[in-house]
Amino acid sequence: MRAIWKGAVSFGLVSIGVKVYSATEEKDIRFHQVHREDGGRIRYKRTCSVCGEEVTYDDIAKGYDIGGGEMVILTDEDFADLPLSTSHAIDVLEFVPAEQVDPILYNKAYFLEPEGSATKPYVLLRDALADSERVAIVKVALRQREQLATLRVREGVLLLNTMLWPDEIRQPDFGFLDEDLKVRPPELAMASSLIDSMAGEFEPDAFTDDYRAALQEVIDAKIEGREVVQPEEEEAAPAAAVDLMAALKASVERARAARGEAPSGGGAEPTPISSARSAQKAAKAPAKKTAEKKAAAKKAPARKAPAKKAAEKKAEPAKKTAAKKAPAKKAAEKKAAPRKSA
Repeated sequence: MRAIWKGAVSFGLVSIGVKVYSATEEKDIRFHQVHREDGGRIRYKRTCSVCGEEVTYDDIAKGYDIGGGEMVILTDEDFADLPLSTSHAIDVLEFVPAEQVDPILYNKAYFLEPEGSATKPYVLLRDALADSERVAIVKVALRQREQLATLRVREGVLLLNTMLWPDEIRQPDFGFLDEDLKVRPPELAMASSLIDSMAGEFEPDAFTDDYRAALQEVIDAKIEGREVVQPEEEEAAPAAAVDLMAALKASVERARAARGEAPSGGGAEPTPISSARSAQKAAKAPAKKTAEKKAAAKKAPARKAPAKKAAEKKAEPAKKTAAKKAPAKKAAEKKAAPRKSA
């Protein structure tokens, strides 16, 4: 890496000499504009819109349009008189909790390397920052512009994150923010279930730029003169969800299947919605039992029927006894019958 800036971190009365390196680089595949017929590069001439002559770099200055066709011209001498152009200090303003800095403010990242004999104070500031769990808010002049930035520790190195100024952040002005939209609890519960089913630990190396890889494959195939094999098309996402709950439920099931988990219909863990329904049923059960007991109490007088049954049971042996006596009477009558005929 090549240092793009040299200066010092001003930490109270301590000055730490550092070199600044760009911490990121774009991996995008870049193209040149060429003539389709012969592949020749397309060149552009710097011409003046007033006189039409070609202008060299030495004759080019910066102009600020003030409107009405008027232009204020600034030369290199004008910028040289500004104090920021010669300032090579990273001034620490304060130390704040990292979570108080909105990530939307971050712009570009730079590594800081200690220079010369500044290694010990560099390590001191690094370790103090790590122990405090805070970030340093600093001001720095890079590329002739004063910028707000943070200093934090990443993998044992001080990292400078330049930030946008608050007035550079746009405010969202969308119509739906004024609408009174209500989200039903079951929908929110199912959405939360979907988030839980797709939860994981962020590992940047697990993600790749598939478009760049496919484009590089096309370029390599062109160089080698072979046929380009088209990758398989991914499943297209639905244009719109007609039934939001059905779409959410299907998404949860697909996420579980991707993880190798059992469907929710089997012995899988209950979702927030099914848990809520079970809780509602459990709450209704005691009330239902109480109502049944009250109804049974009202029907209590009807329990006199068993006494009637008991009386009937007592009467049954008497009937059986009478039934046994009846055959004896008939036998006596049969014996008496011959005597009458004599």
